[in-house]
Formats: sequence, structure tokens, C-alpha cells
Amino acid sequence: MACRLTLFLFLISGIAFCQPYADQHYFYEKDSLVKKIYSMDGMQVGGDGKSIVLKEGSLTGSTVFYPDSSEYPFNDGLPSWNGKVPNDNSSFKVLMRFFYGGWTQWVTVGYWKANIFPSYGEVEFANGSVEVDEVKLNSYCKKWQFQVQMRRTSTSQPSASLHKLSFFLSDQLTTSKVNIAAIVKDKPPAIFIDTQHFYQFALDPDIGGSICSPTSTSMVLRSYNIKVDPLQFARDNYDPYWEMFGVWPRTVQNAAGYGLDGAVTRYRTWSQAEKVLEAGGRVVMSVGKPLYSGHLIMLAGFDESGNPIVHDPARSDGYAYKFDKTDLSRSWFEKGGVGYTFYPGSMTNSVEKDLSNIKSVPGEMIVRNYPNPFNGQTTLTFETSEAAYTRIAVYDIVGREVEKLYDGIIQRGSHTFRWNAGSLPTGNYFIHVINGSKSRTLKALLLK
Repeated sequence: MACRLTLFLFLISGIAFCQPYADQHYFYEKDSLVKKIYSMDGMQVGGDGKSIVLKEGSLTGSTVFYPDSSEYPFNDGLPSWNGKVPNDNSSFKVLMRFFYGGWTQWVTVGYWKANIFPSYGEVEFANGSVEVDEVKLNSYCKKWQFQVQMRRTSTSQPSASLHKLSFFLSDQLTTSKVNIAAIVKDKPPAIFIDTQHFYQFALDPDIGGSICSPTSTSMVLRSYNIKVDPLQFARDNYDPYWEMFGVWPRTVQNAAGYGLDGAVTRYRTWSQAEKVLEAGGRVVMSVGKPLYSGHLIMLAGFDESGNPIVHDPARSDGYAYKFDKTDLSRSWFEKGGVGYTFYPGSMTNSVEKDLSNIKSVPGEMIVRNYPNPFNGQTTLTFETSEAAYTRIAVYDIVGREVEKLYDGIIQRGSHTFRWNAGSLPTGNYFIHVINGSKSRTLKALLLK
């Protein structure tokens, strides 16, 4: 009996040992960020009392924050941050280190916006490495520390500022033990987030295949009625060090410049994501196989049956698109459930006002079609405030172009186009309009 009991306890303890540790999210913003400051060199707390900036007269500076400890061990971390950089002559860089009986060396986890530092810094250390977007550790850890460095090319240049640091901690076992069957059975309540759909391949033929991350985030901005030029947003997102447009924390920081509060996080169920939408937030999902090898899409909501709805920038018909729930669940949760989590920040209104005066942001483009639904013929009204190359084309539900309504330079003002769809079958069609660097997709329902 004693031998059996010993064996039973050994098996139970072995099972417990194999259970993954819980996800944990630690972030410091505004007041809590300032309270975490350990030391500053050439830097100071900003005039708002909630951010860090360079001191007047300082070209460079650094701020080290007090170490922090987690309740549970972790071996995977997602760092992200929110700040503001006035131009390419000012920048900040975020570094981290980890405690294993002693501190590791500092490693660079990212920067914004231009890399004007003499060197990028280290990305590998004895206990792990920074793998583009995330920190991968070779063994469990419970303690870390942040450092922020700032630099500008001249003391006459305004300083960068930073007001939030975020670190989402995970156990790599959690993803390997994901229960897809249970996830598919999860049926959140119906909700839908409308936005302006951007088709990434139409924004720029050269980089269109690489800009799913910034394009999805541009759709998030438009869902909050924040003005954004999706092509410029994508170009700003490019990371010369990693030679990528889709580095996760860089995309979150890019959106922070438009007034959003964001972080790179993880989700383990559909209901977790729905609660964010219900609270006024937005989620951009990092998905993989079987749907894509690697891609990002905006979560639009859920239908009455709890099936997820997305805005997919890789599809011309990607507005309010529904994938098979099992396939989408596997694509997101088996890849780790990584998502950009956004909420409107206090800067939103002022940012939109400021953007209206920035020359790099094009003027308004207004597109409508009526009647809709229609029987045979519908009228498209198009209004633009600037002359630009314009292409207007119609696509069917599988993304095939069925008619081209216009292709050429169009002058500023109001224009009318009529689409005669008498030869086409009943169904949903998508009118995609490109005007300079702007684009818009309208859904039109043909009924016969």
C-alpha cells in the first residue's frame, strides 16, 4: 500500500509540474511609470508629470526603472511601449535585463522611430534572446528590469517622450497545450466593430504583401474615426534593423502616436477577446497556419452564433469576413494567441485635429453608392479634395475583378459613376476605390 501511495503521489506531482504557468500582464503608465523610476541621467519627468523626456540641453539620456517580479515563472515575454517622437531627429530605445542569480546584460527590445543611436545594442544573452517581437528565455525567470534611452541630433530639437511600458509574460507550454475543441465551443455574444476596410495589396504594389500589420492597425484607427494615411502608416512602421514592416511593439507604438493606448498581449479564448471589444477596445490578431503562414487581421466581432468576424487586409472582400471557426481558431491560438490590444487614449481628439493640418495626410475622400441593395444598376458618388491617380474596380466574393469603372487621373470635386451589373448573378460585390494614397471598399448587394 505504501509503495502504491508513493507512486500515486509521484504521478500527481508529475502532472502538476507539467501544467503551464498562468499568463501575466504587467504595465506601468503615466503616474505608475513615474513611480517606478530608479535613476535618471540626462533625463527628467515631463511637464505633464506622467512621461519621461530628455533634460533641456541634453543630447542623450537614460532612465532605469526599479526591477519587478512576477507571481509565476515565465519563459516568454512580449514587451511594448507607448510614447511620442516629434520627428526623425529624436528617438528612444527600450532595453531589458533578467535576473538569474545575477543580472544578465542589457538587451535591446525595440526603438522608435528612427535609429539615430551609435549602435542598436545586443539582442542575445546567455539565458535567451530577443526574437524580433518577443523575448525567448531558455529557462524560467521571475524578475526583470526596464531601461529607456533617448537621443536627439541637436539640443534645439524637441525631445521624444515615453509614458507607458508593458510586459506580457507567458509559459511556452500554454500554447503547446491549447485545446482547440474547447475554444471552438466558446460562443461569445454578438458584437460588430465597423471600420473603413483597406486592401493591403492595393496600397502599394511593391510593399503590399508585407504590410498586413500596419494595414490592420490603420483599420483600427479608422474604427475610432481617427484620420490616417494607411500607406504612410505602413512606411513609418518599417524597422530597418529587422528589415520588417510588422514588428509587433513597433506597430503598437506607431498607433500610440495617433492617440491610442496599446500593448502586445495574448488571448487564450474568444470570450477574452470579446470582452475587450465590449469595453470599447480593439484587437488585431497574429495568425498562422492553416489559413496563412503568418498574417495579421483585425477582429471585427462575432455573429449571433458566436462565430468570429474579421476585417482581413489581404482580401479585397475582407470587410466583415468569416473564416471557418475551427481554421481561424487554430490559426490564432495555436500560434500563441498574440494580439495588439488597443483602447482610445486621452489624446485621440487632439491628434485628429492636428492631423488635419499635416500636409502628408491627404484630403478627405467621400464615397457612396445608392441604391444598395440594388437591382441591375447602382450609382457611385465620389468626392475628393485633390487631383490624383484614381482606380475604381468591382470585385466578386472570391476577389475576382468583374468590372473596371475608372482608371486614370481624376480632378478634385464630385464625380458620378454608374455600374450596370445586369449580366452578373445575384450576390455581394465589392467596389474598391483607390485615390492617390487613400483607398476605400464598399459592399454592394445585387438582387434580381
